[in-house]
Amino acid sequence: MLSLYSCGYCYRVSTSRAFKIQTSTSVSASNYKYRFGTARTVIASSGSDKEQNSIEDNKRSNYSGVRLEETVDNGTRSGKLRLDNWISSRINGISRARVQSSIKAGLVHVNGRVIDKSSFKVKAGDEVNCTITELQQLRAVPENIPLDIVYEDEHVIVINKPAHMVVHPAPGNTSGTLVNGILHHCNLPNFEFSNQEALPDTEDSEDEFKSFDSEASSSEGLDSRLSVASIRPGIVHRLDKGTSGLLVVAKDELSHMKLSEQFKLRTIKRVYVSLTAGVPTPTAGRVEVPVGRDPNNRLRMTAVVGLGSSMKARHAASRYRVIEILAGGSCALVEWKLETGRTHQIRAHAKYLGVPLLGDEVYGGTKSMILSLLRPRTPPSLHGQVAHMVSRLDRPCLHALTLGFQHPHTGEQVHLSSKPPLDFDEILSQLRRIGSERISLSKHSISS
Repeated sequence: MLSLYSCGYCYRVSTSRAFKIQTSTSVSASNYKYRFGTARTVIASSGSDKEQNSIEDNKRSNYSGVRLEETVDNGTRSGKLRLDNWISSRINGISRARVQSSIKAGLVHVNGRVIDKSSFKVKAGDEVNCTITELQQLRAVPENIPLDIVYEDEHVIVINKPAHMVVHPAPGNTSGTLVNGILHHCNLPNFEFSNQEALPDTEDSEDEFKSFDSEASSSEGLDSRLSVASIRPGIVHRLDKGTSGLLVVAKDELSHMKLSEQFKLRTIKRVYVSLTAGVPTPTAGRVEVPVGRDPNNRLRMTAVVGLGSSMKARHAASRYRVIEILAGGSCALVEWKLETGRTHQIRAHAKYLGVPLLGDEVYGGTKSMILSLLRPRTPPSLHGQVAHMVSRLDRPCLHALTLGFQHPHTGEQVHLSSKPPLDFDEILSQLRRIGSERISLSKHSISS
């Protein structure tokens, strides 16, 4: 059986050098008053020394009860800085979602008035008093689910997610997820998220783990803000249910914050491979087309072209290159490098290019369409095998091949790779039997 090894890919796990645990990078709650200057951090002082140490250890690990009392300095541009952004910048290592949860709980005052909106703008001279809320009770239940762990240390874990596994619980799908399996394997920090405030509402933010849970929960009469809260411990990004491949999970809040920042700054290196119905033209290029929800199908995203469109869409950019033309030009093995991380971005951009992914029924890669492309280019003796192969397609042929990031504690560059799973490899092998043409970099009209 042929594999992607013959495509010139080298699958390996590598780092610049062995990781070392650096506990000195953690900042305890009791250090804030020195870091912030005019800020005051208040910690309960009752009880024995042993009890006090226990309290402080708890605050170091999860920030619960940490208080910030500070005047916004003159360096802040008037009316330009969100409240959640400003508080996050003053408490080193805390996640913004955690700050948003505290704001929503009514634990933040500005000039003596309770502010419950994260988007509230602060200006120089404002007096801010904030208490970080307790972590909410985790709603995901640990389950003994086998995990393909590619890398793990005290701070992060990287999983090779199989196709058909959902990343995190959601209404109507509360078990059997990656989160359930990871919780059985190890302890994770409990971050509270909601569909509305889990991520920044700026154009540059990542939204890979914003899925369509809100539609599902509302149709079932559930409050989506409550139902999805506290069920994504450590999750920094996500992969669609049908997508296989590498996904990094944070084991502590500081790691979560730093990895999330890398996604926001687009310094995370992500390479995907896919099988497409048809060959993109040109064979390499960059797609910079906004992606928004399809008004005709609420479970699908679509590439939005034209400034006159009334659809709400977000900036999205993908680079691609054809690695191999398959089955006489009816299919292709394509590499994708993401510059942004919008929901269904590769699937929407592939459809925009006119080459939907094989097996992607939602975006046009239907079995009937694939057969119509393959049969004219396939010898009659292979028609039966082709029909059988197509009938077994049960997910979009998309795999997260490589993942690179800066380790949140050591600063080391981590580079991880994982070859596509058996179902992807079997389809690729069958298409190669029909026909294969490797594409060299020199033939690409645009370098990716």
